[in-house]
Amino acid sequence: MKPDPRWIVPDWPVRANVHAFVTTRAGGVSVGEYASLNLGRSSGDDPDRVARNRAIVRAHLPAEPTWLAQVHGAQVARAGHPRVQVDRTGEYRLPDPPQADACVADAPRQVGVVLVADCMPVFFCDRAGARVAVAHAGWRGLSGGVLENTIAGMARDPREIIAWMGPAIGPDAFEVGPEVREAFLARDAGADAGFRPGKPGKYMGDLYVLARRRLEAAGVASVHGGGFDTYHDAERFFSYRRAAQSGRMGAFIWME
Repeated sequence: MKPDPRWIVPDWPVRANVHAFVTTRAGGVSVGEYASLNLGRSSGDDPDRVARNRAIVRAHLPAEPTWLAQVHGAQVARAGHPRVQVDRTGEYRLPDPPQADACVADAPRQVGVVLVADCMPVFFCDRAGARVAVAHAGWRGLSGGVLENTIAGMARDPREIIAWMGPAIGPDAFEVGPEVREAFLARDAGADAGFRPGKPGKYMGDLYVLARRRLEAAGVASVHGGGFDTYHDAERFFSYRRAAQSGRMGAFIWME
C-alpha cells in the first residue's frame, strides 16, 4: 500500500513499521478550487466527490482512519475503530467523530489523521516504533498547547519522541495581528524569534520556528521537516488564505 508518488512521505529516522504521508492536491476527482483531491467534507465541495476522494486515499491505508471534528483547539483523541451504533429507528450509523485536533495511536492498523490547508500537520513517533500521533497545529492550537498535549498523550519520555513538521503556510505569507504574537509571548518570551515586522500593525509569523521552539521546550530534540509554503505552492497545496473555498489535505500515520 504505497502512497501516490505525488504525495509527501516524511523523511525522518523512524522504524520501518511506521508509515505516514501527507496528501497533496493531486490524485482526486474534485474540480475548480477543490481540484483535485479535496478531503474536507465541510469545505463546500460536492459531498459525493469528497467521498470518492476519501475512498481513493483509503485504498492506501490499512484501515479506516479516525477522522476528527477539528476546532483549532488542543484536545487529543485516541485512534481506533469506533463501534457501529444503532439509533432509535434501528438504523446503523457511525458515532460522531471526536472533537479534537490531534490523535494518538498505540496499536497496529490504527490510522490517525488531521486535515490541513495552511495549518501545520505534525507527525510524532517514539523511537521503538510502538506509538505514533499526528497533530493539527495552526496558531491557535500551537499557542494553546496542542503539541505538548499530544506528547503527553503518547505517554513516552519526550527524549524518545521524533517529530516531523509537514506542509504549512510559509513565513512570507503568514501575516498576523499583534494578538497572535502576544499569545505566543505570553508563554515564551523567546517566541519573538518567530515573528518579524510586516505592514503597519502587522507581523509575519513563522509557524516552523514557533513549532520547533515548542517541541524543543517540551523535550523533543529530534525535529525534522519544515520548509514548505502552502500559500505560494498552489500547484501542490490547498491554502485557505489563498482561496477561502479551499480544499483540505490529509496527514495520515499508522504502524504495521
